[in-house]
Amino acid sequence: MTIGSIKTVKEKKSRNSKQPVVDEQSPLLPTKHQEDGGFDEFNGASFSGAVFNLSTTIVGAGIMALPATMKVLGLIPGIVLIILMAFLTEASIELLIRFSRTSKSVSYGGLMGDAFGKYGKMLLQICILVNNIGVLVVYLIIIGDVLSGTTSSGTHHAGVLEGWFGVHWWNRRFFVLLVTTLGVFSPLACLKRIDSLRYTSALSVALAVVFLVVTVGITIFKLINGSILMPRLLPNIYDMASFVKLFTVVPVLVTAYICHYNVHSIENELEDSRQIRAVVQSALALCSSVYVLTSIFGFFLFGDATLDDVLANFDADLGVPFGSLLNDVVRVSYAAHLMLVFPIVFYPLRLNMDGLLFPSARPLTLDNLRFASLSGGLIAVIFLGANFIPSIWDAFQFTGATAAVCIGFIFPAAVTLRDRYGIATKRDKILCIFMIVVAVFSNLVAIYSDAYALIKKNSSPRE
Repeated sequence: MTIGSIKTVKEKKSRNSKQPVVDEQSPLLPTKHQEDGGFDEFNGASFSGAVFNLSTTIVGAGIMALPATMKVLGLIPGIVLIILMAFLTEASIELLIRFSRTSKSVSYGGLMGDAFGKYGKMLLQICILVNNIGVLVVYLIIIGDVLSGTTSSGTHHAGVLEGWFGVHWWNRRFFVLLVTTLGVFSPLACLKRIDSLRYTSALSVALAVVFLVVTVGITIFKLINGSILMPRLLPNIYDMASFVKLFTVVPVLVTAYICHYNVHSIENELEDSRQIRAVVQSALALCSSVYVLTSIFGFFLFGDATLDDVLANFDADLGVPFGSLLNDVVRVSYAAHLMLVFPIVFYPLRLNMDGLLFPSARPLTLDNLRFASLSGGLIAVIFLGANFIPSIWDAFQFTGATAAVCIGFIFPAAVTLRDRYGIATKRDKILCIFMIVVAVFSNLVAIYSDAYALIKKNSSPRE
């Protein structure tokens, strides 16, 4: 963050400098030090901490499914769509910020409540619950795949613990996820301020970069020695079914950029809330770069053999020096990354669950029993979901085609078109209509394609 004079800091105009007011639009957690809040002195989050927290919100499990989208789309359309989705995400967040400031809303729920009343706010909260539970279930599925192995198309891909120690009861999926949930997720989920996670967020971004660097290095080595072929640049379209299948990647791309539910929490804790747009742009630029590079080199490395969770591909001999060690580095680093991302996504999940169940209660941070009960209940639901949902692609398709597209595009567009304060430009409204039409059409086609594939799969043994 740029350090100005003391006078400048004192005179800055920020929503955070106002006296806290408890009403239905107030954030459930205090943004700064308050005498009755029980926090230590907190003078505001730094720019870098905010960027790391937002980047961690974005770069979660979506990166693992992006190489598989290249398998469906081909390299060129895939890269174009990743970049286009980043621009659309930035535009939708800019609309949220602009309308929140005009309506003096300090939360996404408050903005929806201002535009559409309590039912609009409740609809948003339900979507955040569906999206974030789905995303966190995906995190646990990937961690289970990495540490305990997974089976795809009749082929078992060994986990890291299986490779190191062989198959034992204590490295089975259920026990590994139980230990991870109790030993890692639960302590991190107990932190009551999102800025407290800035160091774990920085570490999680670093671990994602480790995964990327190793993947790029392996791919370049194999390109130089000529052991991998040029991947497809365009999709294979040979009938209507193959064309419709292209739309199944839309929910994955949408989910990969959803961070809207944390923007207000991060802005509320910023030392200077006017920096939030720069925070969003910096985080999106960083994450888009990671996404593009991962998609390119992951698809180069595995081609049409790329699995829905590309980490599962790193269980075999890649034909490079120290290949086994590099495989383990890739998988362990990203599993650790997801463990550190978990509390960032869990934070707004708990916040919105509390707002939905206890809309008139005192702030969540002041009620330890309610805080602990909500945290424990949600973690238990996520743990059970991860043990019963078989594939991250299934989870991405469901959350991306339903809740994520509403949070990321339909709700910001609806607030803009509602335009209670007359601040939307003609360009804003055209962009919002475009986002709604594309989001609804693409996701309806994706849902149809998934339903058709599921019906066909279930009926094939009887034919």
